[in-house]
Parts: sequence; C-alpha cells; structure tokens
Amino acid sequence: MSISFLRRRVLTAALTGAASLALTGCDAIGDSSTGRRVLFSAEKLTYRAQRLITARNALAREFSAADLSPVFRTNGTTMPSSPSYQQHLSEGFAGWRLIVDGAVESPLALSLTQLARLPQRTQITRHDCVEGWSAIGQWTGVPLKFVLDAARPRRSARYIVFHCADDFDGIPYYESVDLVDGYHPQTLLAHSLNGARLPVGHGAPIRLRVERQLGYKHAKYVMRVELVDSLADVGEGRGGYWEDQADYEWYAGI
Repeated sequence: MSISFLRRRVLTAALTGAASLALTGCDAIGDSSTGRRVLFSAEKLTYRAQRLITARNALAREFSAADLSPVFRTNGTTMPSSPSYQQHLSEGFAGWRLIVDGAVESPLALSLTQLARLPQRTQITRHDCVEGWSAIGQWTGVPLKFVLDAARPRRSARYIVFHCADDFDGIPYYESVDLVDGYHPQTLLAHSLNGARLPVGHGAPIRLRVERQLGYKHAKYVMRVELVDSLADVGEGRGGYWEDQADYEWYAGI
C-alpha cells in the first residue's frame, strides 16, 4: 500500500471528522455489528471527501516501456472452472458476448470483434494490490465510457456492476464502481497485456482496469456489465465480493 494512499486516507478522514476511526482500534470496532455500521458510515464520508478533493478526470500516473515489470504476477483465480467459461475458452471466445444491461436504454451483447471496432486506448500503469505488491504493465482496451455511451444509461443509473466468470467458494465474483470512475478516461475493458492478448490468468477475454483504485477493484473475466440505481441488491449490499466477505472498502482510491 503506497505512502500517498495512506496520506490521502488520513487527510480525507480528517476532513470528515473520522480521523480517530481511521487511526485507532478499527479491528476491535469492526468485530461488532454496531462498529461495522460506524465504519461503513465513515467509509462513505471518506469516499465523498475524496470526490471533493480529487478532480474527476485526474489521471493515475503513466509510465514508459522501460518501466515495465519483468514479471506481472497473477492473483486470485487463474482459471475459471465454470462449464460456460471453459466452453468459450475452447472456442477461442468466438461465441463470447459481453452483456451490457440493467438501467440502460439500449442493452448490448458485444463480441470481441465489435469491441475491437470501438476506440482503443493503451496505457502503462502500476497495479497496486491490497496484499502489498505492485507491478507495472501495459494495458490496451476499450475505454468503458464508449460502451456506456452506446448503451445509454438511464438518468437513474448510479453504479456499474461487473459480473465475472470466476468464483470463490461457489460465489461468482462481482465488483462495482460509480459513474465517475466508469467514465474516467483510464477506465478500460482491457483485452491485451504488454502487447499480447490477455492471458487466462490475467482475466481473458477482458478485465476491468480502473487505475485510480486498488487491485481487487480490477475485476477479471468480465461477462456482464450491469447498470443499477443502488448497490443495495448487489451481493450483500456493499457492492463487491471482498467488500461483502472481508469488509474491504468499496471505494479503494489511491
């Protein structure tokens, strides 16, 4: 976890009057249901404060090819076991479609060929894992904003949920971001890593890159993009698998 990330967390906690929660006793507080509600409330305040102090289109740092990590490790699932994914993989994803639905005016079912026809972006960025490691890689893909524009979100839409092919203990992986991060110029549906097609271990055929947040937000094996008005009905209500199962923060800004 970077020093800048920690400094920002302390700053935003102070701005919201929650510094004491951010710096003391969080584990003990989190053990009680009341404490969990307090921490979740503080997290929402931190998110709002970060939105106030950070420009919406502020870019994550980009690097040069000379900075690429010699090895970009995989993490989490490296081979989804679902029969449908295995079938797509055996066919080279020829029949795979990205479903875009929910609170949209024009639901979509996009093939890899159709995604390739949309505007593309290549960026070299650093992936920061909550476990403490980092790696720099080159990602190429479709900026999510072009897919959203094609689907035409309804005015009520507030969040974007990513449903994935991998699972943990039988629970399909899911993550979410708000529309601010969804329309950010560096938020990609990436199909390539370091100039080659995305390997299965890194999330083929596409994965999310949301460069201003920690690694667990970068969902792999994305199968469906759903726009919703609220996160209340997503998983257990916190908007992501690790948020629900391990109390990770929903907004993991760096």
